[in-house]
Amino acid sequence: MTNSKRALTVEDLTKIAVYSDPQFAPNGESYAFVSTTVNEANEYQSQLFLQTTTDQPQQWTFGNNKNSHPRFSPDGNSIVFQSTRSGIMQLWIVPRNGGEARQLTFFKHGAANPEWSKDGRYIIFTAELDAGDHVQEQKEQSKEERQKEKEQKAKEPVIINRLKHKSDAKGFHDHKKAQLVLFDVKENTFTQLTSENSDHSYEDISPDGNLVLFSANLEDNADYKNTNDLFLLNLSTKEVTKLTNGKGSYGHASFSPSGKKISCFGHEYTYSGATLSELFVFEVATSERTCLSESIDMQLGDVMIGDTRMGQSTVGPIWSKNEEKLYFIGTDYGATGLYQADLNGNINVLYKDNNHVFGFSYDENKDTFILGISTPTNPCNFYQFKNSQLTRLTDANAELLAEVTLSEPETVTAAAEDGWEIQGWLLHPYGFEADQKYPFILEIHGGPHAMYGQTFFHELQLLAAKGYVVLYTNPRGSHGYGQEFVDACRSDYGGSDYTDLMSAVDYALKNYDFIDKDRLGVTGGSYGGFMTNWIVGHTNRFKAAVTQRSISNWLSFYGVSDIGYFFTKWELGQNLLEDPTKLWEFSPLKYVENVETPLLIVHGEQDMRCPIEQGEQLFVALKHLKKDVEFVRFPGANHELSRSGNPEMRMARLNHICGWFEKYL
Repeated sequence: MTNSKRALTVEDLTKIAVYSDPQFAPNGESYAFVSTTVNEANEYQSQLFLQTTTDQPQQWTFGNNKNSHPRFSPDGNSIVFQSTRSGIMQLWIVPRNGGEARQLTFFKHGAANPEWSKDGRYIIFTAELDAGDHVQEQKEQSKEERQKEKEQKAKEPVIINRLKHKSDAKGFHDHKKAQLVLFDVKENTFTQLTSENSDHSYEDISPDGNLVLFSANLEDNADYKNTNDLFLLNLSTKEVTKLTNGKGSYGHASFSPSGKKISCFGHEYTYSGATLSELFVFEVATSERTCLSESIDMQLGDVMIGDTRMGQSTVGPIWSKNEEKLYFIGTDYGATGLYQADLNGNINVLYKDNNHVFGFSYDENKDTFILGISTPTNPCNFYQFKNSQLTRLTDANAELLAEVTLSEPETVTAAAEDGWEIQGWLLHPYGFEADQKYPFILEIHGGPHAMYGQTFFHELQLLAAKGYVVLYTNPRGSHGYGQEFVDACRSDYGGSDYTDLMSAVDYALKNYDFIDKDRLGVTGGSYGGFMTNWIVGHTNRFKAAVTQRSISNWLSFYGVSDIGYFFTKWELGQNLLEDPTKLWEFSPLKYVENVETPLLIVHGEQDMRCPIEQGEQLFVALKHLKKDVEFVRFPGANHELSRSGNPEMRMARLNHICGWFEKYL
């Protein structure tokens, strides 16, 4: 078989434009979006684009900085957005008809996530503030001042007195908290709306402009409860009312057009972290709650896993103009789609195909949607969806896609040992010829409560381009197949989830005779790294393995991970203080003497989700036993290395993975 196009390369990762956050203009005739790329300095930059639904996209911002979160004023004459062009993320505003952007905020620690009030009088945003900060006295630091402060902090001890004292995204926590701030556009003044010692997230403002809806964990024992409640702040009286009951996690909330109702996603941890989200509607006057999603056994929102999804996008729920319907994205059987619910709980699919709907915008006057869609062979594009018709608006990455060959996945369904169906996808290698034998790689996703599916995934396509048959599956514990399925791996890590994966491999070997059964590889990250470690400790059928940002020892994970003290209990049923013996049984480190598979350990040194000591323990044990092992550490990289890490390190990581498999397969 002769290919007229070349194979995908590691370096192609830097050539992909990633689209996100479509936002309709008030007139419904144009929309804004964000495009994230890698510049010549191998740094991320993001720019705003505007497009009418009948013309080509026009770039709206420029320069080697990050511009994002565009929001049209209600009259459509202005766009507020966030940008790093001053050196730190601040808010800027630009006229819709062109002209220079004007900086709105000069906060010391920056500002983000701006949203307009319905009448255009206010812009509400979040800013990190210390307890004694005054919003009217904020002053942006110069680059030199920021550097001097950073150097000074590096010399000071870190004092920790809270259980929840670090996170993979932020590192060690300080005393700053995300607070809501209101900017009066006419008076050019700032008012701090919240001040509790907690991070606050803005959700919406009522149509009459009097009630601000926000979410936060304001419990006295907040470090011990993973709750997130909804609150109403009355701008006139400053009174704060708690809308939810303190037992669950709620978000993505918005007022109905009349202001009488509030919709949101949420759940009450019935199955701990494996609980499916539900669609709720609250009555503002009474706080009475109705669940609209009882008829469907499906995860709401977008939990598709990929490595080229940067930037946030709206996933719903969004109200219709007549207040009779809600629109949202749902995750189901390896794909995501656009759904509609009425207030009686009737739910219909508006659009769903073998692809990934990663975000949408809705114009209530024209009853039209902009859908962001990714497919396994196309990273992203925007489409207009109206009257059940889909019309492509953009042609992102056209030049790259014209050059490279991408593998169209073949859906496979394997039978688990207990008869459950395990869905997966198989990629044929570049230059595939049916009469040849090819090495094989099993990819295992993280989470475990997430989903592989019909989206673009550079790493998977790269391995196929390197000549491997690639199999990726959703074993029990994955989203997309209902509540029982996603809950089924809890307290059974390394049990039926492991045999699900082995059943999928057996299925592939039985049904695809071009796979060389003597050249099998396996890799995965996070939970997928745990499972890779578990696999090589329980079978020698794989000839090479790469474990990424993994868990090897649940006893130490309990105390070193930013989530260990609750996640261990959630997923394994016990924590270190309750049953260390059980945690050791679940730990791949216990089975290290069984490992005969050459193992590459890949880990970020600043990973606080699965800290690098997990990789270190595994490496030392294997090396002590004189096993075939190598350890690659990435300075400054956290748990997101493969998705949003430094581009050069992301490419280095891929080269190490490919090199390891090339050496042993």
